[in-house]
Amino acid sequence: MEPEKPKEAAASQPMEAEAGGDPVDPRELVSSDDEIDYSAEPEFYDPELDDADERWVNRQRKGRTSDAVLSCPACFTTLCLDCQRHEIYVNQYRAMFVRNCKVKTDQILREGKGKRKNRKGKAANSSATSEGENKGAVYHPVCCEVCSTEVGVFDEDEVYHFFNVIPSNS
Repeated sequence: MEPEKPKEAAASQPMEAEAGGDPVDPRELVSSDDEIDYSAEPEFYDPELDDADERWVNRQRKGRTSDAVLSCPACFTTLCLDCQRHEIYVNQYRAMFVRNCKVKTDQILREGKGKRKNRKGKAANSSATSEGENKGAVYHPVCCEVCSTEVGVFDEDEVYHFFNVIPSNS
């Protein structure tokens, strides 16, 4: 037989009221889900919203298909709705129509290797180095307009090349 607990100790335990008004001891609850009333419809859910969003995206794409929807890796801002995945590098994408992107036209990135060194460790002659630099394509860094994270580059042909993004199914 268990010893009886004083009525004062039982009364000091917090009791919560259920939807029916019956008091519930919080120690008897299995999880916090037991406290949620699923019979009431959530306040912030709109079943028509997903369909409206899909129609908006289709209008933005103008009938074109996309390999992914690209987002910023830092703030998850949508950067591109219409892009193509690179044939070899599956984590890279290219696009012509973007949003929430800022091109840093004051910075220039060139494709190619840096200064070559000969066997003695001295830099190669300057004419060969400048000639090699001029042959490489010119790019400008592209950043997220919201958080300034660098997400790709913009080339001379006005094509965006994304490599630091989060792709999602389109």
